[in-house]
Amino acid sequence: GSDIITVHAEGGPHLHRSLQAIRALGKKAGVAINPATPESAVEYVLDNVDLILVMTVNPGFGGQKFIAEMQDKLKKIKAMIGNRPIDIEVDGGITAETAPLAVAAGANALVAGSAVYKGGTEAQYKANIAQIRSSIQKGA
Repeated sequence: GSDIITVHAEGGPHLHRSLQAIRALGKKAGVAINPATPESAVEYVLDNVDLILVMTVNPGFGGQKFIAEMQDKLKKIKAMIGNRPIDIEVDGGITAETAPLAVAAGANALVAGSAVYKGGTEAQYKANIAQIRSSIQKGA
């Protein structure tokens, strides 16, 4: 039922083969990289991906602080991509304060968890999302 399948570059020795298998299923292929993984890990598979997910926290649990140094990584990945139609997604520490930083560095898709679900009501969730969207539009 999914349209995009993303695998971590660090998840196994055959990233290219994993991406080929995803595409063979007729799905879009994504590759994720952890904060300590250099952007060069995706350089040789750019023609086989539809999405690059840059983790801006270390995976494992929600509520972590955005690692500011990942902005440079995002910029380098954006430059590597060039004109290829590849989305750049960011996951980790996305808030109304950090979302504009990620977008300015090249991200066009954001994953927000804790910042969205604080408050405990549907109305608060909507307000949290609106605040993140507004911060991006303002470039705050």
